[in-house]
Amino acid sequence: MLVIALKTLFGHRIKVIGMVIGLAVASLMMTQQPATMLSILSRTYSFIEDVSQPDIWVMDPMVKFVDDAKPLADSKLGLVRSVEGVAWAVPIYRTSTAARLPDGNTANALLVGVDDASLIGAPATMVSGDTADLRRTDAVFVNDEGARLRFSQKLPDGSERPLQVGDILELNEHRAEVVGIAKTGATFSSQPVIYTTYTRARDYALPQRKTMSFVLAKAKPGEDVEALTQRIREQTGLAAYSAEAFKEMSLWYFIRNTGILINFGMITLVGFIVGAVVSGIMFFNFTQDNLRHFAVLKAIGASPRQLLGMVLLQSFLVGVIGYGIGVGLASGMALISSTFQIKFTPALLVFSAGGVVLICILSAVISLLKVLRLEPAAVFKA
Repeated sequence: MLVIALKTLFGHRIKVIGMVIGLAVASLMMTQQPATMLSILSRTYSFIEDVSQPDIWVMDPMVKFVDDAKPLADSKLGLVRSVEGVAWAVPIYRTSTAARLPDGNTANALLVGVDDASLIGAPATMVSGDTADLRRTDAVFVNDEGARLRFSQKLPDGSERPLQVGDILELNEHRAEVVGIAKTGATFSSQPVIYTTYTRARDYALPQRKTMSFVLAKAKPGEDVEALTQRIREQTGLAAYSAEAFKEMSLWYFIRNTGILINFGMITLVGFIVGAVVSGIMFFNFTQDNLRHFAVLKAIGASPRQLLGMVLLQSFLVGVIGYGIGVGLASGMALISSTFQIKFTPALLVFSAGGVVLICILSAVISLLKVLRLEPAAVFKA
């Protein structure tokens, strides 16, 4: 019976192609759009992930997300260090700046100043250079995406080359030598990130009385992080969050205050509806054209379970083909994109596969109702 189902299915190539196209479009939109949304949202807390050493982030109580840093007085660092259970605490500085490139162009960037002594907060993965090089005179690191895109330089022949180790930048009329290219997560604003020491960052930035953006703290071995964050809040009057809690706070700020979730959700829903409508109509028409064949099978003793198996096999086979094409197209679009990297997670692929399965079930149910209500005598009608 299953062989008959396959022969019947591929005997109607035009309708099969139509169903596959509908499911491919649906799976493409249900994969590519959520993947893009997840990639954008992951950028909202990429800086927290890049700074992986601390357990706790301490900040002004009015901070709502990681890019909303409000300067703290340097004296707050000593308060955090005095809290029982804190193994170490270091400052980190994060602000916007303008960088003049070797070719004379300027570009906005994020300037990050890390602790001079320990270099905690510096990138963990280097494409070129070494973390210790940051202690050299006028030394800075630049993230790889910024060096490749926004900081690329135009050559006399019209071609472009990325920023490289040894190039000289100008930050607020101060010399800055690129001594390393770092591998970091992309920022939400897609701005280049420049890393240097905390002391040097204060010279590069515009003068201001308070410069410390966050205090990064590490709990002593065996110390409960949540209990320690609560003690820091009570004893310093500052806000303190674990790294995971701060990531979640930053993520939900953007979800609540932007239309990212609604916009991408609507496009994903449209993809599902289009796939369901196109595939449902095509599969119903396919079943309608083969009602006489189903009537013959029913007349010679085919059970409802066998007919059900035939319809489901046809529906899910088309679904597998359409899903494979859709995911393949989404992957191809991600590969050819040089400016924006899309992440496909296992959960996302399961989500899109579940959507295709639901479309297949809906299409099969519509057709099954017609098949199961079919009278065997229909085969003898003219």
